[in-house]
Amino acid sequence: MFTITNGFTYIAFLLFLAGSLLALEKYGKWKVFNYAPPLVWIYILNMAFCTMGLYNSEECSAAYGVLKNNLLYAMIFVMLLRCDFRKLAKLSGRMIAIFLGCSLTLAVGFLVGYPIFKGALGADTWGATAALYASWVGGSANMAAMGDALPVDPGAYACALALDTVCYSLWIALLLFMVKYADKWDNATKADKSKLMAVADAANAEIAKDKKQAKAADWIWLIGLALMVSACAQKIGLLMNTGFKAIGLGMFDKGTCTTVFVTILGLVCAMTSIGRLPAVEELSTILLYAVVSLLATQAPLNDLLSAPMWVVYGVFILVIHVVGMYILSKLFHWDLCMVSTASVANIGGSASAPIIACSYNEAYAGIGVLMGVLGAAIGNFAGLGMGALLKMLS
Repeated sequence: MFTITNGFTYIAFLLFLAGSLLALEKYGKWKVFNYAPPLVWIYILNMAFCTMGLYNSEECSAAYGVLKNNLLYAMIFVMLLRCDFRKLAKLSGRMIAIFLGCSLTLAVGFLVGYPIFKGALGADTWGATAALYASWVGGSANMAAMGDALPVDPGAYACALALDTVCYSLWIALLLFMVKYADKWDNATKADKSKLMAVADAANAEIAKDKKQAKAADWIWLIGLALMVSACAQKIGLLMNTGFKAIGLGMFDKGTCTTVFVTILGLVCAMTSIGRLPAVEELSTILLYAVVSLLATQAPLNDLLSAPMWVVYGVFILVIHVVGMYILSKLFHWDLCMVSTASVANIGGSASAPIIACSYNEAYAGIGVLMGVLGAAIGNFAGLGMGALLKMLS
């Protein structure tokens, strides 16, 4: 098998592959992307190339070591610049409660199911499982962040991604199918939808207000800022780790400290003029694709042999999630439209939630976007908390 023996060629190939898949989705209209988005295919293809030995060289390993963490922390920072909590106020307390209810019921599924399935999932899987939970609160970027903040085994990470891919696809299809049965759910829960349109209008207005054309100066300033934040944050993370060790809190390692620091910094900067730069969303997407591509080159495809039981675990979690959300909906009179939107905002992020919301009413798209943004804001903290609990259960 041909092996890449040049670091620059390695990076060029990863970006070319990602760009090609995105171009095929946009211009080729391939039906294969109806089943899984380009991000998933990027991971699967790079795992296949890893298995075949394409990246098995010292030059590829050196390039990976230099870039992965540096780009990861830049990605977290830029991603969180979208998470201005003043925008999230447009969701109203009710919508935020529905979103958090989804996060809570998913957490119950993870915690109840882990002792049952951990023997079948493989050894040392609690870190990858916590990373998956972070993804099911805020999306793939949070899962990538947990890959450094927690001790995540590459093989278990690959299996967690397989679970994510299969369950996400099935979940979207099921929720779209359930649209025509929404009245039965709403009647059973005595749902209150009286103020829904007002919330939708406020959310859409907030999204539209930020749509601006990015200029070259915006891109250069934001890229430079993100990379400098990444460099400084890693130094600060090391200092924080040293300080914690001195007082007997060595469990807060450098990766955890750096992730928490970057997350808080990003959330603070989101409330300043930096968060209003028009290139924020595009750059966070570019960095996400780059980081995911890098991670996949370290995860051979044969690690997926244990994935079937991971998928069963994922289905178990979703069953607990449905039962829990139905109970909460009966108690608080939540409608199926917002429950479904919040559920996909957790599991799929801000790119997927509007699909479900718009299947009920096109005016609800902004609600889905803002719910997804909320997940991105809290996903890292949720993943770290879940990691601490799962470690105790392992």
